[in-house]
Amino acid sequence: MTDLRIIFDEVTLHVRTLPTPTAAAIIDALPLSGSVMTWGEEVYFTVPVTAAREDDARDVVERGEIAYWPDGEAIAIGFGRTPISRGDEIRLASPCNIWALSDDDVTALARVDAGSRVRIEAA
Repeated sequence: MTDLRIIFDEVTLHVRTLPTPTAAAIIDALPLSGSVMTWGEEVYFTVPVTAAREDDARDVVERGEIAYWPDGEAIAIGFGRTPISRGDEIRLASPCNIWALSDDDVTALARVDAGSRVRIEAA
């Protein structure tokens, strides 16, 4: 596992990568930067990383799971309900690869505005 930081204007998340092909591809591409988009209580941003959908990819995630969205070549971090959530679940647009975990309070991402900058770097 590798420790990384995902740095937004208002929030920094400390994450630990998982032993997955997606995590390896993201680590190899560091540092990464992008522009934030939002969708309900989710932030996401495209990255110059291509990874296939892994066998355990899923669209319902837990708070603190950091996902890669193969359909959009983007990092997706859900922290609450999205427009397609059922009940209180965190449902992403389509199945995503879970490549890292954060113990930080990801609900702080509610303060991150669309269009703000984001950077991923080694911790």
